[in-house]
Amino acid sequence: MNNQRPTTIMQNKPKFSAMLQTNAFKKSLHNAMGDPKEIQKFTAAITSVVSTNPQLEECEASTILSAALCGHALALPPSPQLGLYYLVPFGRKAVWKNGKMVQPETQVATFVLGYRGYIQLAIRSGQYKRLNVIEVKEGELLDWDPLTEEIHIKMINDEVARETAETVGYYAYFRYINGFEKAIYWTKDKMKQHALKYSKGYASDIEKGTSYTFWAKDFDSMAKKTMLRQLISKWGVMSVEMQNAYMADGAVIDKDGNPESYSDDNMIEAEFGTSQPTDSEEINPTRIDEDP
Repeated sequence: MNNQRPTTIMQNKPKFSAMLQTNAFKKSLHNAMGDPKEIQKFTAAITSVVSTNPQLEECEASTILSAALCGHALALPPSPQLGLYYLVPFGRKAVWKNGKMVQPETQVATFVLGYRGYIQLAIRSGQYKRLNVIEVKEGELLDWDPLTEEIHIKMINDEVARETAETVGYYAYFRYINGFEKAIYWTKDKMKQHALKYSKGYASDIEKGTSYTFWAKDFDSMAKKTMLRQLISKWGVMSVEMQNAYMADGAVIDKDGNPESYSDDNMIEAEFGTSQPTDSEEINPTRIDEDP
């Protein structure tokens, strides 16, 4: 994945707020919501998010709207401060065929679910009595048995000291209301190898000393989402709502609300503006960068 910003930027493109006033966008909002008050609240929230991120302003307006409507369908507010989901700009490379450009280079907005979004959707299912994911700090792990999934941790009591201590691993756990429970533990080294395998952007960041990807910006938050994805998708109860969110995570959403699949070789991660995510996650292997 090339981490350079797209070189072809549309000039004099209408702002997203102006596009919302077009008949096509008004029709899409009416079909999705109907209630004028709900539409007004939605458009105000999304316009605020886009206006604070110059990179989003450069994205195709239709991809912004579709990603935002995906979040709305999941009843997740778009505020980056809440960390439930994010609108993330990516550059889509130009497509050439027989020496002719059939699709110009553009910027698109992707729907990226935060790890708090996964937790929120799991809670709504009504199946989970307990669900948690934490960083394990140096000196805390006494024993971990991957067969029985029994773990012994002596937590650092001083919160300030624990916050500054080096992270050595990640632990995720759930218990259903019916008593079934599951836990996984990954070392930080295993998580790093996972990130390098599934995120070309992160591998490039490591090689070049840059910090364009979420993995480079906030490794622990990316790791916690990975743990939840691994835990819930393989052993957890996934409601229809959560399945939809899982499939949409990291994708460009088309006008019909379906996630588009594409190769990450066709995508360029854009530099983030002032509203960059702090708890975002990763992206699916058939799309940008994510776990299987």
